[in-house]
Amino acid sequence: MSLATSVLVEKKDRVAIVELNRPESLNALNTEALQLLACKLKELTIDDGVQIIILKGKGKAFSSGGDIKSMLSMNEEKDFFTIMEYINEIALSLYCIPKLTICAIQGAAAGLGLSLALASDFIVADHEAKLAMNFIGIGLIPDGGGHFFVERRLGEVKAKELIWEGKVMTAQEAFEKQLIDQIADGNLEEVVQNKIDAWLNSPIQAMIKSKKILAEINRPKLLKILELEKYGQLKMRQTKDHLEGIQAFVEKRKPKFKGM
Repeated sequence: MSLATSVLVEKKDRVAIVELNRPESLNALNTEALQLLACKLKELTIDDGVQIIILKGKGKAFSSGGDIKSMLSMNEEKDFFTIMEYINEIALSLYCIPKLTICAIQGAAAGLGLSLALASDFIVADHEAKLAMNFIGIGLIPDGGGHFFVERRLGEVKAKELIWEGKVMTAQEAFEKQLIDQIADGNLEEVVQNKIDAWLNSPIQAMIKSKKILAEINRPKLLKILELEKYGQLKMRQTKDHLEGIQAFVEKRKPKFKGM
């Protein structure tokens, strides 16, 4: 899949649909997809004709997270900081963008995929969706603002529990934790459209202004956490537990961590 098609954008009236388009990998986010997503969000930020952004994934999943297979061939010195800058830019854009954002989750929303979903203003998931902040499974910490977004929704104690366990949650479990805002018992697209219609028939400029004020209050904290995640992730990538986690994933077996 080429860079130009790994993220698709469709505009209709005052709505832009941003679709992750790597269905063959469950929309895993490799360098090219991250670069294009960052670029598309930057373009939408200054598009006065768009007031609502829908973030979704093509195929069976929203996003399975970072592309683990590409991690195996990553040049640490050359690639790591470039990738993390894209990730940080996307998280900051989604949280601060002067538009209302909806994330529509079908299938998996895991790791970085869940971090980016949590950056949205409103999250609706299909009733069969599976969600996981599962960085711990490969010896990593959440990035993409995961610490900020989870703590914001759950509080510090529950955030640590969610991050440390890394368990896969059903949509119902995520809703009960208040990690997502709505479960689509029927057609996901229909539920999303109902939300769009409600917002478009509201004083949406006032809603966006309130979002901007709240985002500016919290922007310094998010920026700080993104930097901490970047350098923390670099440290974790150098551990033996991370190497074991990646190898176990590739070999489809349970990892044997040693705290090193």
